[in-house]
Amino acid sequence: MILTVTLNAALDRTLSVPNFQAGRRHRASDALTLPGGKGVNVARALRNLGQPVIATGLAGGRTGTSIIEQLTAEGILNDFVRIGDESRTSTAVVDPTSMQQTEINEYGPSVADSELELLMEKLAYLSKGADIVVFAGSLPRDVPVDFYAVMAAEIGRPDLPIVVDVPGPAMRAALAAEPWLVSPNAREAEEVVGNEFSDEEDAVVGAEALCGLGARSSLVHDESGCVARLAEPDGDGRRTLRARIDVRTDVVSSVGSGDAFLAGYLAGTYDGAGEEEALRRGVASGAASTQLLGAGVVDRADVDALARQVTVEEVPEGD
Repeated sequence: MILTVTLNAALDRTLSVPNFQAGRRHRASDALTLPGGKGVNVARALRNLGQPVIATGLAGGRTGTSIIEQLTAEGILNDFVRIGDESRTSTAVVDPTSMQQTEINEYGPSVADSELELLMEKLAYLSKGADIVVFAGSLPRDVPVDFYAVMAAEIGRPDLPIVVDVPGPAMRAALAAEPWLVSPNAREAEEVVGNEFSDEEDAVVGAEALCGLGARSSLVHDESGCVARLAEPDGDGRRTLRARIDVRTDVVSSVGSGDAFLAGYLAGTYDGAGEEEALRRGVASGAASTQLLGAGVVDRADVDALARQVTVEEVPEGD
């Protein structure tokens, strides 16, 4: 079973608005409201890919109730800690004519120390039955920046892979816990390592830097594919792989595509696929999610078809 942890869960509303312009009145041509937050998106994609998953985290107020009820209606097993403050709502406006998207994300609720203690207790219990734990997404207000590292240390055991996909300072702090895998997009990786990536070679250096900061393996992804710096199974050394998709897809929305990418990679890993095949499934899942409205929404048949269009190659050491 894969356990996803979302501290800053949200109710995500995605609007399709042709010819969107700021300051004008528009009518949406399509709309979709789903439970969100990165960990929830990963859980949804894993569920759609046929993997056993449980989503946990923090949820509060009427918005939190809606998050839990809708996750249950989707058939996604969940066990959230209820908090006193209201969970956030996020809005994404997608313009299908220009393929531009505008996202407005609230900061999220204020969380009390006692509520974090309840989450730690629930995480300790749920992680006993987990094969992989995924920490994903931003931190709500009043939560210490190193809280992901604290949680990872609390549940850590040699046979439990811990995945971290969180932004900025929280990622830097979490790297101190030496997670099994980190999965930032290129922009997020730039922020952590402190360098801009002008080309794919810079992404290779960035993936290596993330490992140097503590990650056992790292995936740096963008819309065309990913660079993976992966630990050898015997723990001795690492290898670098590039994965690219060789076909253009009709993009409806890229919101949550990185979460679908991570879910696809983990689904392949959980099924026992080799590294190359897991990367194919990851890149294919990310691409498949852009063809549908809604973060983490993927069609398994689309993923299988697109995986055949993904090329994976090894990057020689020193390149």
